[in-house]
Order: sequence, then structure tokens, then C-alpha cells
Amino acid sequence: MSLEGTQRRRAPAAAVILAVLIAVAIALRFWRLGDWGFEGDEIFTLRDSIDPGLGNPRPLLYLLNYYLVLPFRPLDELGLRIIPAVAGVLAIPALYVVTRRLASTRAGLFAALLLTVSGFHVYQSQYARYWSVVFLVSAIYPYAIYIGIREHNPRALALGILVAGLAVLAHPVAGFLVGGLMVWFVVCDVGRDYAKRLWKHKTLRWAVLAFVVLAGMMAIRYLPVLGEWIQEHDEGVTQDNLLHLPGRPGLKQIALLISYAEGITIPVALAGVVGVLWLWQRRDRALALLLACLLIFPTGLLVLLSFRTPVSTTYLLPTAPVFFIGAGVFLDHLAEADWELRPRWLLPATVTIFMIVSGLPTLLSQYRDGRRRDFRGVAEYLTVRLGPGDSIYSDQAAVLGHYLPGRFVGRLAANPDLLVRSLRALEKSAHGEALWIVLPASAQGGLRTTTRVGSMTSWIYENCQLRNTVGVARFDFRQNQLQVYRCPSAPELGAGSRLE
Repeated sequence: MSLEGTQRRRAPAAAVILAVLIAVAIALRFWRLGDWGFEGDEIFTLRDSIDPGLGNPRPLLYLLNYYLVLPFRPLDELGLRIIPAVAGVLAIPALYVVTRRLASTRAGLFAALLLTVSGFHVYQSQYARYWSVVFLVSAIYPYAIYIGIREHNPRALALGILVAGLAVLAHPVAGFLVGGLMVWFVVCDVGRDYAKRLWKHKTLRWAVLAFVVLAGMMAIRYLPVLGEWIQEHDEGVTQDNLLHLPGRPGLKQIALLISYAEGITIPVALAGVVGVLWLWQRRDRALALLLACLLIFPTGLLVLLSFRTPVSTTYLLPTAPVFFIGAGVFLDHLAEADWELRPRWLLPATVTIFMIVSGLPTLLSQYRDGRRRDFRGVAEYLTVRLGPGDSIYSDQAAVLGHYLPGRFVGRLAANPDLLVRSLRALEKSAHGEALWIVLPASAQGGLRTTTRVGSMTSWIYENCQLRNTVGVARFDFRQNQLQVYRCPSAPELGAGSRLE
């Protein structure tokens, strides 16, 4: 039986499997897409999509919402999530095609399967921000450039450069992969040999000059943005969430990496690393080096940056395709190895099921609460209970304020003195009756809180009454309930009323 005949039979089977995975991805990413209220930075997507501009450092999603969605659908909870969901679905065939070109068809199918049922990717695909778009472009452009260089394929190279431009417009962190590509180009023999051969051509020299000019323009554009972002974080302008990662140097960086690996799931992350190591030892050192550079360079850069300013776990997301490609290669190796266990597919199938099951509680929980806090539900509860002069302080104040139009919602800071002053102001007001406080139930304790948050919550427990808990239980360890407290205007202030 010829190899060519075997490949012809496998091609339709692979196409059918890929079609099934795309259908499952559509179902997982569009089911209950508009059921949940806004949470977190989604409210800022609404603001920037209504009035988009190229001056925004990440304008791509906002322009797509304005020109593609708004003419046909209001930018409500469903409308703002259409583009992220579509990008999430497109990532499945994109990752398959890339992994198939880099490794094999079977590795591409394994990678696409793991991404299809990935809880973190489903969440980002149902979240009204740009991160599913960032994943999509990050799964295409560095690998297209690599294929273009290695195979002398001008079409792949042009595609990679074009998508790289879109990646930077999606979010600047997607451009960090360019640094990984440059490191690979300098270190890898393939890159050096390719550069030596092509440097003799005048066209290449002009291309290098154009690239240097483009890199300079990007630096001029984004370095001031980075400086402004750091300054805003120093002044607390952008901090709208009460809870955050621990602030101690070292612990903060470890928590950042653990949180990222947990989001991908530890089995997938480990399988991805093992797949890259296997490529290095047995199969394709140039590809292994590329994957390592695309993972280590952006991660190291962001870890270093986190010593100076807060860095979100999602900023590491451009490196996520490396783990899925590596995991696909790892499972492909398990499937082709001659194990004594029969049938041969039993071992890779068992390992694949284990990897999927490890993220199943999070995936199932996604459809219980959308992995977000229900500020819309809190607003519905408060609407019929607020007095005309009541004050409200809340975590994610901009989100709750969106659902309570006409009401001022103050940003809840980890400072009980602020709450005491608010109560004193209510006492002096003829119409002031109570202070309402909305905070995450997880603020009671744990690694994500600080001593200042602990002092604030202690004051709330001593001087306020819990009136409601809004949210549902999940199957994983996350806790997204919101607690609503009512503090009377003349409480008996206890010993914990002052911040020590």
C-alpha cells in the first residue's frame, strides 16, 4: 500500500474531523453569548466602540465593532461579543493549518481539539475584549513568517507581515512575538544562512531598511503609550478592580505565571513544553527553537515589566498557541510510537481525555455565570431598594454605574476611612439614609487580597449588614459572587473603623 494512497484517504477524514471541531467550536462560543451582563473591561469596549479612533493604541476591535456590527446590531451585551466569538471560531482552523504545516495533520487535529474545548479560549471568545482576536493573529503571523523564510515562500511571508500589522493594531503585546522571531533569526542556523544568501540582493537590503523604519515608527508610537500606562497605574487611575495579584516582588511574578498556566490548564501547558523538547531532541530543532523563542522572549519581557507596573495574565496570551502546537506534537508522537499497549490509539486517547477533563469544570462553569460577576443582577436588586440620598460604592464602579443610570457609583478603594467619611456625610444630609457597598465575596481572604483589603472588609463586617449575595455556584474553585451590604448612616463604629 503506497504512502500516497494512505495520505489521500486521510485527507477527507481530517477534513471531516476539522468540520466537526468547527461546529463544536461554534456551539461552545455562541451558546448563551449575550446572556451575561458586562463585567470588567467590557464596559470600556462599549465606550471605545461607540467612538473609535486610530489614536487608540489598540483600535482594531473597536473599528470592527463600529463598522461591521453597529450597522446591524446594537452594541449591547450580545453585539459587543460577536467579533470575539467569530475570532474564537476562526482560531480553530487557523491553528490546525499552522500546526499541520509545521508538524503533521494528526498534530494539527490534536491541537485544534484541545483549543476547541479550552475553557480559557471559550471565555475569551465570549468576553467583549480583543483577546480572542489577539490569539487568532498570534497563531498565524509568526508561523507564516517562519514558513516563508524556511520554505522561501513569498506568499506565506507576505501573509505573515500583513497579519503582523493587524496584530499590533489588535494589542501591542501581540507585537512582542516579533522579538521572539528576531531572536530565532539570529540564533538559528536556518535564519543566518537565509540572511547571508539574501543579503546579496538589493531588494532585501531595501526591505531591511523599511523594516527598521517601521520598527522605529512603532517605538515612537508605543513607548509613550507604555509610559502613560505605567503613570496611570502609579496614580491608580486605571485600577478599577479591588482584587489583584500579590504585590511582593517575586511572589507577584510566580503568581502571574501560575495563573497563566492554570488558565491553559497544567496538563496542556506541560504537554506543550514536552512537545517542544521532543522536537528539539528527535525531529526539528529549527522549529523547536522557534517555539521556544516565541514563548520565552515575550514571557520574559512581561515578567520583567511586572517588576515596575501591574501586568495582567492575559498579556501573556500571544504565547498560548505555542502550548497548543507543542501539545499537538506531543500527542502525535504518542500516537505514532510503537507501544506494547494495544490498540495503539488507546494511550494517546487516554492522555487526550485526561487533558480535556482537567479543564472540564471550568468549561461547564462558563455556562453558569459566564465566569464574570453579575453587576447587572446587583443593579436590579438595588433599583427597588435605594433611597433618594443613598450612596453607593462598588468594585468595578463603571460597570455598576452603567446599569444604574442617573446614580453616582463611587469606586471602592481598600480604605475604610473613605467609607467612614461617606457615612458622616450621609448623617449631615437631610435625605441621606444609607451607604451601599458591593464587593466580591472572594475579598474575604486568600492570596488575591492584601492587608488593606482585609482592613476594609473587617470594617464592613463590623458596621454593615449583608443584604444579598448575587451569583451562582461554579464547578471549579473560582468564586464570582457579589455581596451587597447596607450600612446605616449612624452606625456604632468599632475598633476596626480606622485604617491602621
